[in-house]
Amino acid sequence: MTITDITITVNGAVRQAPAEARTVLSDYLRHTVGLTGTHVGCEQGMCGSCTVLLDGAPVRSCLLLAVQADGHEIETVEGLADGAQLSPLQQAMLEEHGLQCGFCTPGVLMSLTHAQREGLTEQEATSLLGGHLCRCTGYGGIRAAIARLWRDREVTE
Repeated sequence: MTITDITITVNGAVRQAPAEARTVLSDYLRHTVGLTGTHVGCEQGMCGSCTVLLDGAPVRSCLLLAVQADGHEIETVEGLADGAQLSPLQQAMLEEHGLQCGFCTPGVLMSLTHAQREGLTEQEATSLLGGHLCRCTGYGGIRAAIARLWRDREVTE
């Protein structure tokens, strides 16, 4: 069993802890770092629940080894809110009933955060839902949250 000390920046905080060479990033975030917002569903990268941002780009953390993230910056769902103040995306999901059980929500939020930062169109952002499996909402509330956020963004620009 090979154990390596890795250093990653998670939501702006530098974290250093040992990891077995075979530990996937999602497990490292949940069990070593203690951030349980990243969910693990299929463990094959298909459902999108484990999506986090690695150096600003969405990745499936169940497919990435923790040692591969050494020296990189990770953003998880826990980093979106400012204390008790939800991000505009989280607020839109709440108001538009874009979540029910909440299992897929962290991955969806991280993909949409990336879309927002990259300036994707509403249609492009909505198409990202094809990479996320949600069994509860039927996607209607999530699409409504996207429409609201992109509409609100256009008003403020």
